[in-house]
Amino acid sequence: MSLRAETVRASGPPLSLYVHIPWCVRKCPYCDFNSHGAGQSPPFERYVAQLLADLDEDLSRPAARRPLQSIFIGGGTPSLLPGGMARRLLAGIQARMDLASDVEITLEANPGTVDARHFQAYREAGVNRLSIGVQSLSADQLGRLGRIHDPAQARAAVRMARAAGFENLNLDMMFALPGQTLQEAARDLQDLIALEPEHISYYQLTIEPHTRFHAQPPERPDEDLAADMSEHGIRRLEAAGYARYEVSAYARPGRPCRHNLNYWRFGDYLGLGAGAHGKLTDSGDAASGWSIRRTAKRPNPQDYLDREPADLVGTARVLSEPETLFEFALNVLRLNGGFQMRLFEDTTGLDWSRIHPRIEAAVQDGLLCLRDGLVRPTALGERFLDDLVTRFMPGTKEGGA
Repeated sequence: MSLRAETVRASGPPLSLYVHIPWCVRKCPYCDFNSHGAGQSPPFERYVAQLLADLDEDLSRPAARRPLQSIFIGGGTPSLLPGGMARRLLAGIQARMDLASDVEITLEANPGTVDARHFQAYREAGVNRLSIGVQSLSADQLGRLGRIHDPAQARAAVRMARAAGFENLNLDMMFALPGQTLQEAARDLQDLIALEPEHISYYQLTIEPHTRFHAQPPERPDEDLAADMSEHGIRRLEAAGYARYEVSAYARPGRPCRHNLNYWRFGDYLGLGAGAHGKLTDSGDAASGWSIRRTAKRPNPQDYLDREPADLVGTARVLSEPETLFEFALNVLRLNGGFQMRLFEDTTGLDWSRIHPRIEAAVQDGLLCLRDGLVRPTALGERFLDDLVTRFMPGTKEGGA
């Protein structure tokens, strides 16, 4: 049922939508996302129907009835989704919610699971941005990473995307890979830049708990070499016209990822699908104040499919003020350009005085710069970002950890 006639909450942060497709062909040894083997035929038709029922349930909250600024279909491997199912999903979302006139709609794609028909179908369904998980253009490294594609398939995926009419591409690449040298990392990145995407996500391989790499760690570059790779990558990307606007995100002018920017600016988002997380702010009234509610949907795909729509939320909690301060800082301090002071009040409903003592302490220690209402990490703050963020954790003293 369409909710267009309902009152739209004009206050509160911008709103995005994340949709999780939990299946993949084969789980990579470094991956800690909620992904599961696809088997012969994932139940996409049932899953899309449940996604839309999930959305209906989320929209029972008046705070959720705001125009969407972006939609991101992630996974797993969303490019396993048949084109007809993508069309049904996006049409169902549009029937239920207002979309900004320039809404950004991203779909993640694995080069080993796409062909020209896939991309054309996604474009016709309304997807206007693709994020392709290249990870490396070295055949040896792709093998070590357990990827199902090779360098030729990665390059072919970019060509097919362009032929289908996509003018906004992100390519993912990792560095500090098993046995990788500085020269190999530099060549890998140069080969990626040659594909001329509008956006590049360039980030260090990390070993996460509950992954195969955690159980059997590969030999990786030491911290100094990894730092050299990062610094070289920053310089090379900026020389090629990609501005670094977040810790691991680089974009050509006008092409930052709006969906991820909404996360980093502490915006709101609905999360649909198995294991999807959401954040929703209810601005309430003068008496009740604002509340920020975080949710996570049930992670197991079969469990998610079998539940009634009213029982899809696995966990839900309202953030306390200390948690709000920390989560705000955890996100906005990733932005290289910093944030305006007013963003804190606009997204939390709290007065600036609630966070100012911690900001001021970090300024005094040379980790942050506060000038003309703009807060941004210094070079030292960027270098020790984890230490900077811990200063905002609940229970820490205002002067630091």
